[in-house]
Amino acid sequence: MSQMMSQPSQPDKAKPLLTASVHDVRYFASLLRGIGFSNRASMRFTAGSGITVTVEEARTLLATSYIYADHFDEWAFDVDNLQAAPSQLSAPDIDRHATSFEIPLNTLLECLNIFGTANMSSSSSAGSKHKQWRRADDASDDERGDDGRRPNANRIDQHFGGNEKRTSMRLTYAGPGHPLTLVLAEDSSGPTTTCEISTFDSEPNLELPFDAEQTALKIIFKSSFWLRDALSELDPSCEKITLIANPVADVQSAQRGVPAKPLFRIQGTGAFGSTEMDYPNDREVLETFECSRSISFSYRFAHISRTLRALQNSTKTSLRLEQEGLLSLQFLVPVPRPRGGMSDSFIEFRCLALDDDVAQ
Repeated sequence: MSQMMSQPSQPDKAKPLLTASVHDVRYFASLLRGIGFSNRASMRFTAGSGITVTVEEARTLLATSYIYADHFDEWAFDVDNLQAAPSQLSAPDIDRHATSFEIPLNTLLECLNIFGTANMSSSSSAGSKHKQWRRADDASDDERGDDGRRPNANRIDQHFGGNEKRTSMRLTYAGPGHPLTLVLAEDSSGPTTTCEISTFDSEPNLELPFDAEQTALKIIFKSSFWLRDALSELDPSCEKITLIANPVADVQSAQRGVPAKPLFRIQGTGAFGSTEMDYPNDREVLETFECSRSISFSYRFAHISRTLRALQNSTKTSLRLEQEGLLSLQFLVPVPRPRGGMSDSFIEFRCLALDDDVAQ
């Protein structure tokens, strides 16, 4: 066959609907890898916002990664060139400033790591976190020039990461029926590779709307490691995880001789017993704690463990529970802006509670 069926007859003449570039794909890949537990992903490009990528599992778990337009060195969305996909032609509420399609997420991640430099190693990630949150005047002597100033950040070798090998990316998409095209380069003078990934018409995703007015519990962990360490210590053989919370007033008014109610407890239950971890009412641990009533909801541990990869690269975590047990976990991920400074992106997971808890 001379052409793939999903390709138009003259793809080389198609004007790109979207052109986006970034000099270091590690952050882009990290935001995708955080939801990489499912290969079938729905990708949506929006003119003024950026990219959202959504995956789901067992009609119970929904994960979305938000990659904003200001994370890219270049972001050009040609609204005038936007055409609806065949499956969307009959839809009455077509968004004229967005387009969506399905893509094999594992293939996209493999392409981004084609030079082996898209993964954030534990050592480099730790170092980058220290640099991200340091003040501008806290540079070490090794980072400053002879005159005490930082070296020029506009040189081409620094654009590609200086002595560190990094992969730059230019992404283009011509519209429905066209592939997603990636042009990847390891440095300014090294080899360049072009990857074309087939795209498919989007199918309806699982919808799990979270009603903020029905929030029964809201927690913001001051640092994500307070939750990450707790989940990592649970036995992998756990079958379910239970979240238990009580209002602060109920915890403080516990009577003598009566076991105190936990403020917030994570309980893992499996064939070999159970593990409980209680959190204190300490602002150094829980930056925000709001609980309207005593609650207890359980979830499959296999679903909650899907969040660990996103947790690894996040700095803060927001945990919310609806009255009916719908769980929302939002992970704040810092991403450097192309022109300096930091920007915040986030990955969100929503998970339905087990039916026996909802019935209670």
